[in-house]
Amino acid sequence: MPDLPEAILFCCTHNSVRSAIAEGLMKHLLGHRVYVDSVGVHPGQIDPFAVAVMEEMGIDLSRHRAKTFDDLEDTFYDLIVSLSPEAQHRAVEMTRTMACDVEFWPTLDPTHIEGTREMRLDAYRQVRDSILKRLKERFPLDLKPAP
Repeated sequence: MPDLPEAILFCCTHNSVRSAIAEGLMKHLLGHRVYVDSVGVHPGQIDPFAVAVMEEMGIDLSRHRAKTFDDLEDTFYDLIVSLSPEAQHRAVEMTRTMACDVEFWPTLDPTHIEGTREMRLDAYRQVRDSILKRLKERFPLDLKPAP
């Protein structure tokens, strides 16, 4: 598989929406072929809207437990993908003590969207779909759900 890291860490501000969605999508697409984890800069908990939009794709995030960088037991990642500016700063700091690539994928924080339930869900879907598109662009593979 071309340019496929062995271990990927997705990170955002609270590990409750963006990085959790990215982790769920990557695990769904590549299964156990790549080690995937996610963290946030600050403590958080999984967002119910994130769970709902991932459920639409058949991916269960309901058991996701948000973690922070401080909760990481190992730092053996080949690639860190940050989805928020704050997480990008923290990811770059990690490269002082470990050798890995860092990529910044600026991603809308849908928790700031106000409106009806459907309007808010649409914002979360946009985030989900944009992350999925970016994964497919970054990892030019035949990304099919792993068995």
